[in-house]
Amino acid sequence: MTSRPQPKRTRKLPEERRAEIVETAARIALAEGLEVITLRRVAEELGVRPGLISHYFPVADNLVSEAFTSATAKERDSLLPPHERELPPVDRLARFLVRLADGDYRDLSRLWLNARHLSRFKDSLRLAVRTQESATRTALVSLIADGVEAGEFTTDDPHEAALHVLITVDGLGSYANDDAPMDGPDVRDVAIETAEIRLGLAPGTLRLRA
Repeated sequence: MTSRPQPKRTRKLPEERRAEIVETAARIALAEGLEVITLRRVAEELGVRPGLISHYFPVADNLVSEAFTSATAKERDSLLPPHERELPPVDRLARFLVRLADGDYRDLSRLWLNARHLSRFKDSLRLAVRTQESATRTALVSLIADGVEAGEFTTDDPHEAALHVLITVDGLGSYANDDAPMDGPDVRDVAIETAEIRLGLAPGTLRLRA
């Protein structure tokens, strides 16, 4: 009896393998939390030896921070997609806030909550959190400034307006681990209402434009 020829394994380029490791760790982080990311766990997901993971990430904390960065950068691009940059700023802001309000990004909110807690103990993760916070803030400030220039928004300080919106978004994110509906009025649109107030928009404008 002749044995079947084994499929030949293709060795991946170092940059491809590294990207695969980070992407896998990011997927684990979104689904289960940053604490679950270990060299062994990522190796099991990829079907490789842990030594291969440690070759690229000798320090596990660095993999945790890169996983967080990868996940949040990817999610930010889906909240503020590059292909929507040609839309009016009010439409872009509406889509951004409605996407957040409607619950499709609950895993992302949980990840931010998780990362901010763990960053108290992990220097590299703390730097990653600050960097991603800055990137999101910069993107929103730029969007609001574009809207002011286009005559769609009214504010003397796009940076201050962006901070009010993001602080509200973060406040709502603190409830991301609670799957039970909150008592009282529906608070999902608080960030939307905050943006409308800070930017001189009529109530209901952003839901309508989204």
